[in-house]
Amino acid sequence: MKHLKTALTHYPVADSIKNRWSPRSFSGEPITNDNLNTILEAATWSFSAINEQPWRYVAAQKGTPLFDQLFDTLAAGNKPWNKQASAFVVSLAKTTFADGITPNGSAQHDVGAANMLLTLQANSMDIYTHLMGGFDRAKVAALLQLEADIVPVVIIALGYADEAEKLEEPFKTRELTPRIRKPLSEIIRQTAHGKN
Repeated sequence: MKHLKTALTHYPVADSIKNRWSPRSFSGEPITNDNLNTILEAATWSFSAINEQPWRYVAAQKGTPLFDQLFDTLAAGNKPWNKQASAFVVSLAKTTFADGITPNGSAQHDVGAANMLLTLQANSMDIYTHLMGGFDRAKVAALLQLEADIVPVVIIALGYADEAEKLEEPFKTRELTPRIRKPLSEIIRQTAHGKN
């Protein structure tokens, strides 16, 4: 039985947030082109500074040469559990505004927001994502022949969740460990309390 993690929150946050998590066990079932395009379009509806929309995406389905080439750029610790991913999406940021010169200091923030919409849309379709910073950015930039102001942010593995028991250690244990977050008292410096 596939293992799905639901966050145990202190306050009643939306189910789409409680059910978002990053599995490592994927079934290998293909994702259709229509479903992948739906997931990518969702990302484009994020907010961005002056509506610059600095996100760029490159998608590769398992079984394609690009998928294999992207797999080869992954850090050693990401390779074992990505063998059954259905697709990779490379998330990119255009770091300059439309003039191609002025730096966009919000670019990576805005791309992160778009990536969250991508994730929530995928999860609503029972497709899960695992965002990875562990990859060779220089190799990806060369592989994709990126312009100087387009930089790789993360590689996103997508797939249908599968049983944790199929994973090797230490990934199996990580898959089964409960999700935790720092308490609000640790991350919120100041808050205004009104009357209830």
